[in-house]
Amino acid sequence: MTETPTPRPEASGNMSGPILVGVMPGQHAIVVERAAQVAAGAGVPLVCAYADVTVYPVDGTAGGPAAPIDPDGVAGAQGIPESLKATIAHQLDGLDVEWSIVPLAGEPARALAREAGDIGASMIVVGTREHKLTAALKELTAGSVARHLFHRQDLPVLVVPVNPRVPDDDDDD
Repeated sequence: MTETPTPRPEASGNMSGPILVGVMPGQHAIVVERAAQVAAGAGVPLVCAYADVTVYPVDGTAGGPAAPIDPDGVAGAQGIPESLKATIAHQLDGLDVEWSIVPLAGEPARALAREAGDIGASMIVVGTREHKLTAALKELTAGSVARHLFHRQDLPVLVVPVNPRVPDDDDDD
């Protein structure tokens, strides 16, 4: 007799795990706001995750002990910036969603994927990059976090456009 596999929450449309959103200083508020809307609508917590690229995970976990890549680097640069904590608290103030913020270590896409697995996330939410030359160069050399995520793991990934390019439609004149 063959057992019927239990449907995964994201496949059945029922979310039971938290929504994981990647956050960083200077990020557009729309990313956290959209993630909070999804979490509130599904009745699940929101976990904001800040990936610090200046440290690496010592034990292979995203949120576990971390060591600096450059031990002679800036002292106290590790951890979640206080300004980011304050910004997220302000953005989520008054919204009906349980939320937390966690520090991650290492390359953001890998750190987010590890954390999503560790916490049993239902979905990962990330924002797009700005349409600037430096962002384009970073994407060319390293690729985007969103692209790495949706190609390398099996959770749904919601990519929130922060500054969509809308082509001019001259045909309306």
